[in-house]
Amino acid sequence: MTDQQKIKAGALLRIDLDALCDNWRSLKAKLAGAECAAVVKADAYGLGAERVAPALYRAGCRSFFVAHLNEGIALRPALPADAAIYVLHGPHPGDEREFVRKRLVPVLNSLPQLQAWQGLARDVDAVLPAILQVDTGMARLGLALEEFEQVTSGPAALYGVALKYVMSHLVSAEEPGNAVNRLQLARFRAALARLPGVRGSLANSSGIFLGDDYHFDLVRPGAALYGVAPVAGQPNPMRPVIRLQAKVLQTRSVAAGTAVGYSHTWTATRPSRLATLAVGYADGYLRSLSNRGIACCDGLPLPLIGNISMDTLIVDITDAPEGRIVEGGLLDLADPLNGVDAIAARAGTIGYEILTSLGRRYARRYTGGGEG
Repeated sequence: MTDQQKIKAGALLRIDLDALCDNWRSLKAKLAGAECAAVVKADAYGLGAERVAPALYRAGCRSFFVAHLNEGIALRPALPADAAIYVLHGPHPGDEREFVRKRLVPVLNSLPQLQAWQGLARDVDAVLPAILQVDTGMARLGLALEEFEQVTSGPAALYGVALKYVMSHLVSAEEPGNAVNRLQLARFRAALARLPGVRGSLANSSGIFLGDDYHFDLVRPGAALYGVAPVAGQPNPMRPVIRLQAKVLQTRSVAAGTAVGYSHTWTATRPSRLATLAVGYADGYLRSLSNRGIACCDGLPLPLIGNISMDTLIVDITDAPEGRIVEGGLLDLADPLNGVDAIAARAGTIGYEILTSLGRRYARRYTGGGEG
């Protein structure tokens, strides 16, 4: 039985865990001595954290980052006890004890978060692990440099905290020539100097490619693991991880002059053959790809035409071999020839959004990852 006969969904999303693990290994190979973690927030960028994180653990990864407490709680049973799970947003007020119960480590981003964590440490008479984030230029999360100086000004300032790392986040690491990278590096070094012996973490996926100066003790790749290009304007060294194939619901022939789809934004200029696919913006296939995206048939790019609907999109298959595309068959919407970065460029966004928008209605097929 073929894949299109097996699946009951409108599309098949294939996730290559071997490629993902190879991406992690290739990033790790760039490090002289730093640990290579994995960012698996947003359900592993849409690919399923409960499958992705164990595969990375089997590949050798031992540190994982999520954004929210509930992501950490969901991930904890999927990983062995020696895997560290760090929660980037830290504890919301009143959530501190849940971190201890679930064996999760918070990233402390503000003075109130730090003070609440220290308060819990006093209550339970223990030293509790945490990462402390300092803002070196993002102005998003983390202690301001003045606040960081305040909390590191005396031996008791970090009472009750077993500091795993001091971390910060790069603003423009995908642009190696951007001067803000060196500015953040200098600020981060100055912050670390206030805590001799404490380990540091600065580099994200793109930061790894800025060189050894940015690696410190732990790097935190995310998007590159999933196949997104880490350096703007350069060939992508990462392996593609996903392939998305949509079912053909219907084919038809139309005369020149036929208008297609909502608002008639496309009109046939020649006699044309069209295929309607069972994917739309409800599946995370962005409406901004209307009249811009492509599908592929045996490597042949075919244009998406008209406005993308909630559950369907239309492809001009006139240039495909007659009879090759039939109802019930599959056409590629994402594959190695039309990867997430290319799709993002057409949609006017970034590969991160393409991945994290992947819908829950797809049938998912995982391959590789060292299971069993």
